[in-house]
Amino acid sequence: MSEKIETAISEILADWLVGADVKKLSAETIEMSRRIVLDVAGLCIAARNEDYVKATVGASGPGDITAIGHGKGFDAFSAALINGTAAHGEDYDDTFEGGPVHSGAVIVPAVMAICEQEGLSGEKMLLATAYGSELLCRLSLVTPKAIHKAGFHPTAVIGTMAAAAAVSVALGLNKKQTIDALGIAGSMASGIIEYLAEGTWTKRMHAGWAAQSGIRAALMARGGFLGPRTVFEGTHGFFHAFAPSRKPAFDLLLNELGQRWVIDDIVFKPYACGTMTQPFIDCAIELAKQGVKLDDIVKIECDVGEGTVHRLWEPLNVKHNPPTPYAAKFSTPFCMALGFVEGKAGLNQFTDASIIEPRARGLAGKISYKINPDDPYPDQFIGHLRATLKNGDVREVKQGYMRGGKHAPMSLEELQAKFVDNAVYGGWTAAQAEMARGIVVEAFSAAGPKRFRDLRI
Repeated sequence: MSEKIETAISEILADWLVGADVKKLSAETIEMSRRIVLDVAGLCIAARNEDYVKATVGASGPGDITAIGHGKGFDAFSAALINGTAAHGEDYDDTFEGGPVHSGAVIVPAVMAICEQEGLSGEKMLLATAYGSELLCRLSLVTPKAIHKAGFHPTAVIGTMAAAAAVSVALGLNKKQTIDALGIAGSMASGIIEYLAEGTWTKRMHAGWAAQSGIRAALMARGGFLGPRTVFEGTHGFFHAFAPSRKPAFDLLLNELGQRWVIDDIVFKPYACGTMTQPFIDCAIELAKQGVKLDDIVKIECDVGEGTVHRLWEPLNVKHNPPTPYAAKFSTPFCMALGFVEGKAGLNQFTDASIIEPRARGLAGKISYKINPDDPYPDQFIGHLRATLKNGDVREVKQGYMRGGKHAPMSLEELQAKFVDNAVYGGWTAAQAEMARGIVVEAFSAAGPKRFRDLRI
């Protein structure tokens, strides 16, 4: 029989969550929460007509809750699933160095749905967004790399726990109910990374599934359903199940909880593809800017973090020749090749035509990797390439951080422009995009959640 745990992690977290107060949020954290919502809303619009979103809509139940960009309403669980799937579907959503995890695509859909269903205030939405995002990011620090190593997607499994916490805050659950919500969520968490094998769609639904599961867990807890108090650290608990290769560092979860907000360092992506590919795309674009021509390149070798190899580099022959545009988003060689050839890697670059384009495919085949044991992944995402040219010259390009975060933040104007571009990509006019941006900006006002219905277009 295991030793009794006097004070469980969920109890400490519940004390923090029950004490949620807007007065405890800094101006920086409030602004970050606003930006997270803005980015997610734009991504929901961008993907609203994609096949994977249409398939999700077709499997969803009717109701009166908004899925952004869709003319009809859905039940709250379906709305969260649709919005989360759309927000995460193009891998253009925010990320967190240290995870990596994507908080916005999980937390915002869950909070939007519950606030609209329950008629909650904009302040409740603000609190739930901030606290849920903070917990998701902090939980990702507990067992770095181990969740991926076990074959699970951290955003999916951790996201379920954080979504339950966020909805608990929005609903104003008491300590016991919040502990139960976290305990229940532990049995709802899921999401394997086998999508990598053939570039199929399941990763896209992970954020939405976590969002709707978080709603379900919190509502069940409110209704009196019991969950295990020791869900995080127990003998058969969350981290034992999803990260068995590493001892949990709960101090990284709990240290300065409520005093230092790690979400202030969330990164907004400049490119529509996998997180750790992004600094390498910057390197490839810089190489082209230096005047290197495509035909000059004999080979490119990249220094990489060991923890990124199994998702973004191997099997190398597949990464050189991704079978689908979605698979291309998780191929560092192909993303680099697109960056070099196109000078960008946005939504329009990942298409059926781009993955057979001979220049990009040819360059991707020349790109290989070498594991750098001193690479700071996952604490920091960096890029480093060495290009050997036909004349024997070797060009070296380094990028010491991921753009869009604390080292090189995306300005509000840039984020707003990204929102408008995403809305136009999703088929809206510039005027509709500007209208939507105004609604999202007002989301944390007293009447904010009531206006979500105006986003049904």
